Amino acid sequence: MRNTERFTDRVEAYVKYRPGYPKEAIDYLYGPVGFGKESVVADVGAGTGIFSKLLLERGSRVVAVEPNAAMREAAVDALGDFPGYRAVDGTAEETGLAGGSADRVVCAQSFHWFDRERAREEFRRILKPGGLTVLIWNTRLSEGTRFLEEYESLLRTYGTDYAEVSNKNISREALAEFYLRSPMSEARFANRQLFGFEGLAGRLLSSSYAPLPGHPNYEPMMKELRKLFDRNERDGQVAFEYETEIYWGEA
Repeated sequence: MRNTERFTDRVEAYVKYRPGYPKEAIDYLYGPVGFGKESVVADVGAGTGIFSKLLLERGSRVVAVEPNAAMREAAVDALGDFPGYRAVDGTAEETGLAGGSADRVVCAQSFHWFDRERAREEFRRILKPGGLTVLIWNTRLSEGTRFLEEYESLLRTYGTDYAEVSNKNISREALAEFYLRSPMSEARFANRQLFGFEGLAGRLLSSSYAPLPGHPNYEPMMKELRKLFDRNERDGQVAFEYETEIYWGEA
């Protein structure tokens, strides 16, 4: 399956169960990183519009670049009434945007899917002089509580290609090498989600490496997820802990 098609069957779960981003992280973008009202932001790999919405709410204009039709349509359904929003069928390597048309490029939970060198060339083309590229991830913590550690083990046992596609495969050094025109700056913020079992199952199935019904790993995975939840729930909930990572500079 091509990377651009991986989430086609997961759009509903993605919309309902993927995390947002903490206010402190967005404040940071509109502070040190220089986002502002009327900024034109190219949200590349915009998915279902989770991050685009946060930018629109701050008054920025957003051009959402997304190659997956199902995800793009979900974003348009949710955000189409914002006057500053436009969705484009494109990729990080070929956005289809005009040269020098964006003040900022942001890649939220998407950069690990890209061809980095081709994406850098394209970002340079579409950015105005001095424009910045911002890479953002909600990185799920895999240790620190029994639940987090057991969930990580479940993914490694039943996931189809979990180890291969994780954003954790990109080292900090590799990210720093992406920024050739300025030193890379970075910041981190705490983020979390609380789930009952239905939400936990939905969060799992929103991931591209989680087997879906019909796959031989699906039933055993879901049985183990139920046991995992029952062992770790407190007041009917478990906590996903994240570190929201932000990297930025001139690429």
